[in-house]
Amino acid sequence: QVQLVESGGGLVQAGGSLRLSCAASGRTFNCYTMGWFRQAPGKEREFVAALQRIGSSTRYADSVKGRFTISSDNARNTVLLQMTSLKPEDTAVYYCATRFGQIVTTATNYAYWGQGTQVTVSS
Repeated sequence: QVQLVESGGGLVQAGGSLRLSCAASGRTFNCYTMGWFRQAPGKEREFVAALQRIGSSTRYADSVKGRFTISSDNARNTVLLQMTSLKPEDTAVYYCATRFGQIVTTATNYAYWGQGTQVTVSS
């Protein structure tokens, strides 16, 4: 089992910044890709960003590219999502996830998930 715990969500004004953290524990040695997804009420879970732990390759959704940055601290099994220039449409529950293969953007391909952390951006 792999356990993922997100933190850092909260309420922020439009144009502001927020940093989310995801701490991984358990049998994480095969977790090659770490990702962030988000889900607003009544909507499907949406890909946000992902990172390969080896080589630090990254991929971003078009909606967040240039505003969000994903990074990792492999020694501490932690992945970060730095969010800047936040917009009201960024409001969602943000989930950390991991899979044992390459970066993909489909949620069903990720094996383990955190509980989610709420991000609310006020206008």
